[in-house]
Amino acid sequence: MEFIGTFWALVPPIVAIALALITKETFSSLFVGILVGALLLAQFDPVDTLNYLIMGEIGEGDDAMAVGIIAAVSDPANAGIFVFLVMLGIMVALVNVAGGSAAFGQWAAKHVKSRTGAMLATFFLGVLIFIDDYFNCLTVGAVMRPVTDAEKVSRAKLSYIIDATAAPICMIAPISSWAAAVSSTAADLDTGVSGIQLFIQAIPFNFYSLLTIAFVILICIMGFDYGPMAKSEMEAYRDGRSGSLGDEEIVEKKRACLWDLVIPIIILIICCVIGMLYVGGFWDPEADGYADVALAFGDTTAAVGLPWGTIVALVITFIYLLIRRVVTFKEATDTFVAGFRAMVPAMLILTFALTLKLLTSALGADIFVHNALEGSAEALYMLLPAIIFLVALGLAFATGTSWGTFGILIPIVVAVFDPSSPLLTIGISACLAGAVCGDHISPISDTTVMASAGANVNHIEHVSTQIPYALTVAAISFVCFILAGFIQNYVICLIIGLALTVGVLFVLRATVGKKSIEDRKAWEAEQTAKGAEA
Repeated sequence: MEFIGTFWALVPPIVAIALALITKETFSSLFVGILVGALLLAQFDPVDTLNYLIMGEIGEGDDAMAVGIIAAVSDPANAGIFVFLVMLGIMVALVNVAGGSAAFGQWAAKHVKSRTGAMLATFFLGVLIFIDDYFNCLTVGAVMRPVTDAEKVSRAKLSYIIDATAAPICMIAPISSWAAAVSSTAADLDTGVSGIQLFIQAIPFNFYSLLTIAFVILICIMGFDYGPMAKSEMEAYRDGRSGSLGDEEIVEKKRACLWDLVIPIIILIICCVIGMLYVGGFWDPEADGYADVALAFGDTTAAVGLPWGTIVALVITFIYLLIRRVVTFKEATDTFVAGFRAMVPAMLILTFALTLKLLTSALGADIFVHNALEGSAEALYMLLPAIIFLVALGLAFATGTSWGTFGILIPIVVAVFDPSSPLLTIGISACLAGAVCGDHISPISDTTVMASAGANVNHIEHVSTQIPYALTVAAISFVCFILAGFIQNYVICLIIGLALTVGVLFVLRATVGKKSIEDRKAWEAEQTAKGAEA
């Protein structure tokens, strides 16, 4: 087939992303991208195009691959994520109806005294929930929306902080679903170490994830914004328009207290961790005693463990709130429909994004990238980490999957470098960092979808406002990977990277970010003058 394994494999996601950024409309843009992929796969045959769009199969026998919307929805892993979304949506609605969200908002209003404090509190909560990116996005969003709204932080900024503490944090946490995915990908490759050891060795060189942490803290403390984010922040601060999609009526109840939100969240975290450990075989009766925690997370399946834990947490929360008498049985059961309804937009975007990934894979994006990277290996050996970073970034951005990206690239990186060379670890780090970065800014990434759903903000607004921030860190990381190819010392490279991050932010604050500071000060002066006149 003439389009397989060529640049055409990347055209469908490029079309979808370009349309989304131009039209600011997600659903139709993704559908057009899916249609383009089906047309290329069918070589423009109308009947085959319809088959690949709905449910078709590529290849024969063991190599057969199902594509289409039905294939994306019926995949067990994807179905598990849909169940997790619905259960979490119900739980959020249940806590809200019980008055827990309003009580937490009132508590936060007394203790979080500034916009900076609200943003940093969101960041640190995101860092604490490092087990899984989906879990992180939706939980942090649900908990912190009332806090950031009270301090006039835009939903665009909230969704950026959520996204920046989801995949980047999971990618440097040895006990997470992402560590499990990387270690399983590298498990059977000739690296000289186990998959989890390779992941841990790669953490210090994962410049994008590490510098993103520094960037978020600094941008919150320095109090300025640039690009589309500056407009969203000013609208929230001056006009009170947070960018919320609405349908978030906060229910206040006299009997409700702070613990009606805190206890369900703690229960949710504990149950999800137990669920992932259970699915990973931590309590396997055939094992000799308990399995190792790291190994259990390495063998777990987040698409099973998270729904497992969320359903248990939902049942416990349901009973707890009924016993507390802050919600009636009728009010509690009505949240089932309300929670499902709230997650429908995210589930539809996710369905289209997953379908597009299947079509991109069927068109042989991995073959095209393998050939392109292999061709540059000999000529640019010392620069390969930087090149791998860019390739991984581009592939993850185009396909919307970081797991799929490092699944494609890790075997290639291992084949390019000698197992005894320090460049192998740096190359793996570059692959993981680029995959996270591309995933972070891609409109069709499931993590990006989860972040916008968690903040309840327009998906394309979330993407367009965070791209300049993510690309700033990506540019600094690219420089660090160039240096790492020659220096091969993560301490020196990280020090340089941190210095560059601080320097770039000061330059941005004095140039493109200056207007956001001046506008905010002018508005504050105007409000002070009005108050004095009154």
